[in-house]
Amino acid sequence: MRSESLEFLKSLVEAPSPSGYEQPAAAVYREYVTPIADAVETNVMGSVHALLRGSDNGPVVMLAGHIDEIGLMATYITDDGYIAFKPVGGVDPHVLPGKRVRVHTSEGALLGVLGRMPIHLLEEEERKKVTKMHKMFIDLGLPAEDVKRVVRIGDPITFDVGLEEFGANMAVARGFDDKMGAWACAEVLRLVKEAGGCKGDVVAAATVQEEIGLRGGITSAYGVNPDIGIAVEVGHATDYPDVDKRKHGEATCGSGPIITRGANINPRVFELLVEAAEAENIPYQLDGEPRGTGTDANAIQLSRGGKAAALVSLPLRYMHTPSEVLSLEDLENTAKLLASFVLRLEPGTDFTP
Repeated sequence: MRSESLEFLKSLVEAPSPSGYEQPAAAVYREYVTPIADAVETNVMGSVHALLRGSDNGPVVMLAGHIDEIGLMATYITDDGYIAFKPVGGVDPHVLPGKRVRVHTSEGALLGVLGRMPIHLLEEEERKKVTKMHKMFIDLGLPAEDVKRVVRIGDPITFDVGLEEFGANMAVARGFDDKMGAWACAEVLRLVKEAGGCKGDVVAAATVQEEIGLRGGITSAYGVNPDIGIAVEVGHATDYPDVDKRKHGEATCGSGPIITRGANINPRVFELLVEAAEAENIPYQLDGEPRGTGTDANAIQLSRGGKAAALVSLPLRYMHTPSEVLSLEDLENTAKLLASFVLRLEPGTDFTP
């Protein structure tokens, strides 16, 4: 991967951005796309739209990757200075005890430890159960008066981990869901511009609040009003032990982006994505989703009078944990596929099924 692109990915993933608190990630995104785009705007929700103007009245395309991540929120401080919290998005309580976190306050990010009673002190029946979140707490290692002075109710909390490369072109980080999608949208803009531009406008949207109800996707789709909208997301990799492929399908890290078919997907856009992949010899995988996909593709498809929507995903291992794993080659191929798709679009293309 290009060094500048890898540094952008690292900065984007490591910027703290639980749903509703995406401003640090939005700032990283704006800084990267501003030299590329013809115009960059941030709407009142906090979503960032980077526009690359087309040359010949071709279809308007919106690519959407959400920059919010799951996390925690401070909701109460005990008399002893321990912080109670609630989840922001779909946090798995199995993975919480013992994790290091950062509590993001107005005076900076404070290191904390997610605590509970050790296994030695739990009753035998309690050892067999997942500890409920209200039985956990965050320890800042500070006197109670300092905690109460610095921490405010509502302060966001993230896992204290960053991006690392490992293995054979693999990477691990928190928040790949879905900052890798926003990264890909920005890279498509760069690739299309370097190729001389395309015939229709392209908007690379970094949307917010997806994890709590597709809220940024809804408002961005309405505001941009594209002809085509493609959500760029993560999908469940099924290439590790105990995943039943008969239930969840097959998705392998390193085998290319996933192109989804089903009710949420415009058939013509799907075929054009496959044609682009095959024309450029980009490996791809298929996923069948008979209902809505639970992604920004839902919001896009149902916007206004309906839009030609699609979903391109990347296989991700261990979703919604602090150690999400993906293939950097898949990530690059996702951007290449979408750039090829955009560059091949012609004015007057009919997306009516």
